[in-house]
Amino acid sequence: MKKTECVGMILAGGQGSRLGVLTSKVAKPAVPFGGKYRIIDFALSNCSHSGVETIGVLTQYQPLELNTYIGNGNAWDLDRNEGGVYVLPPYQKEDKNEWYKGTANAIYQNIDFIDQYDPEYVLILSGDHIYKMNYAKMIKFHRENNADATIAVIEVPWEEANRFGIMTANQERRITEFAEKPKNPKSNLASMGVYVFSWKSLKKYLVLDEKNPESNNDFGQNVIPEMLAANERLFAYGYAGYWKDVGTIQSLWEANMDLLLDPPAFNLYDSDWKIFSKNPVKPPHYVAEGAELSNCCITEGCDIYGTIRHSIISEGVHVGKDSLVEDSIIFPGVSIGKNTKIKKAIIGTDAIIGDGVVIGDKKADVEEYANKYCSDGISLIAGGIKIGKGIRIAPNSMVRRSIK
Repeated sequence: MKKTECVGMILAGGQGSRLGVLTSKVAKPAVPFGGKYRIIDFALSNCSHSGVETIGVLTQYQPLELNTYIGNGNAWDLDRNEGGVYVLPPYQKEDKNEWYKGTANAIYQNIDFIDQYDPEYVLILSGDHIYKMNYAKMIKFHRENNADATIAVIEVPWEEANRFGIMTANQERRITEFAEKPKNPKSNLASMGVYVFSWKSLKKYLVLDEKNPESNNDFGQNVIPEMLAANERLFAYGYAGYWKDVGTIQSLWEANMDLLLDPPAFNLYDSDWKIFSKNPVKPPHYVAEGAELSNCCITEGCDIYGTIRHSIISEGVHVGKDSLVEDSIIFPGVSIGKNTKIKKAIIGTDAIIGDGVVIGDKKADVEEYANKYCSDGISLIAGGIKIGKGIRIAPNSMVRRSIK
């Protein structure tokens, strides 16, 4: 097989429990975003633009929809005779069958996949981040520094630094210290979960990590600290653009709302760095006479009879007459009845919201559907369920089942 300079590995197997009902039936990277995208579109599109054409997508939790969505990689120009995109679930070996135990173990279990391409470098990505990055520039930086590992970092507010893996680097950008979620951070350079490793070096540490029974088999907790302790050459690659980890309901809502800023905090329509996606062919959206639209994103195939303000509306959504959707994200195929009010909510795919429903109603019973993952007034409605006529749902609610 032809030698490949760099193999990309996208970690897409996490359960995503903090997204609540949004990930009860689909993997987190398959969650819709921005009206016509899935979260994994960003890592795949970045790879395509960066010339990383051999990619393994490591799936585990609820993989069916994600596997179907990726298909042969054609939507991202990754259907290749040599290389291309491969979905890599955990598989049964001769002696044992086990789930991916951690990020490092997930790569360890796929050593044979990487080895067949004999790469110089391995690019490791998370499948649940929203950003644009030219990985080719990062690989060039890694090569020029003769690095064993290069970690993409972004400056975060000092008061938030204790939420991240924090790097301390010298003037040459060589990493001198690394701390996972430190109580008293010495730096505000946060790891983005984007790594370039020299494959020979990484393979050695993956094997050592797997042999350590005390290890959590994680890059941030185990592999990177071990490499640093052994005085390997680790470098920090600075990134200054938009980057968002959308692992919580609030961060997912915020990232979608960032698209509606003027100018948008994150431009989905940049012709120089297009975000590719796999979308069904739909007719143009229909906006009825008397409907009102203000600062919103409406995708193809929608029928709008009501009022929409500051919201993201995915394909195939119906909004009934005299209804108001405000500060909300509506996933594909949702049907919203007449005279319904939806405020600051995320409505899951194919949900049916009846006439006269009020979601985000401050007068409703706050405790009835309260959930620890819902905060800042955001309510979450599961996909595929029905909310009956006249139901009133309080802010910070998560509704998992149909309500008559």
